[in-house]
Amino acid sequence: MERPSWAPADVDLDRPSVARVYDYYLGGSHNFAADRAFAEQILKVMPAVAALTRSNRAFLRRAVSVLAAQGVRQFIDLGSGIPTVGNVHELVPGGKVVYVDHDPVAVAHSRAILADVPGTAVVAADLRAPADVLATPQVQELLDFSEPIAFVLAAVLHFVPDEERPADIVGGYAAAGAPGSYVVLSHAGLDRPLTPAEDEAWEIYRKSPTPLILRSRDEVARLLGDLTVLEPGVVATHEWRPVPDDETPPDGNAIGSAAVARKD
Repeated sequence: MERPSWAPADVDLDRPSVARVYDYYLGGSHNFAADRAFAEQILKVMPAVAALTRSNRAFLRRAVSVLAAQGVRQFIDLGSGIPTVGNVHELVPGGKVVYVDHDPVAVAHSRAILADVPGTAVVAADLRAPADVLATPQVQELLDFSEPIAFVLAAVLHFVPDEERPADIVGGYAAAGAPGSYVVLSHAGLDRPLTPAEDEAWEIYRKSPTPLILRSRDEVARLLGDLTVLEPGVVATHEWRPVPDDETPPDGNAIGSAAVARKD
C-alpha cells in the first residue's frame, strides 16, 4: 500500500501494531490495512471489543481525574498509544506528563500534537525496561522524583508474558516514585470460563505477533506487589468508580479488570 504522509519511513505497513489496532477499535484513523484486517477478525467473532476498549479508555480518564483531584501533578503514560480524546495532559491542566511508546506512529503523532504543549514530553522506548525509560533525558528533565508521580499502565501488561516478569516491571516504576506515588493499571482477563466467542478472539491474538495474556483479578492484584490498592480494589474495569454517562461494556459484561494503587 502507499505510505501515508504521516507514517514514519521505518514503519512496517504489513505488520499489525497493538497501538494502531487499539486506535482502530476507538474509531481512530491512524492505522493501516494490516491493523484494520486484524481488528476486523476480532470484531467479527466478538463485536463487543470496541465497547470494551472505550470502557478501558473511560477508566483511564476517571483514574487520572481522581488522582489529579488529590493533588498528583506528574504522570508517565506507559504504552500510551495513538493520541486520542481524553489524553492524560488534558485531564491535568498545569501538570507534567510524559508519554512513552515504542510504536513509531504513536510517537510521531504524540510529538506533533504536543509540540507546543508545555509540561509534556514524548519518549520512544519500551516500557518493559523501567530503568531505561526513567533514565531518558525527557523524563529526568521534566519530572521531579522527590514529588509523587502516577505511573499509568493501561491495557498494556496483558501483552507482557510471565517470563518477562510483569510484576517486576510494575515494581521497577513504583520503586522510583516518591511516597504518595501511584500505579494506574488495567488488564485483560476474567474470573470465569471464556465464552466461545471470547475463546475464538483470544486464539486470534495467541497466533499474532503480540499474543494476549489473560490474567485473573488475583493475578492482577499480585502485579501490584505491596502497593496499597485504593477502593474499590481490583474490579471489573467499568466498576472502578463509575460516573454517569461514562462508557460501559455491553450488558455490563467485562473481560478486564482495573485498579489504582499507592506507594506508602
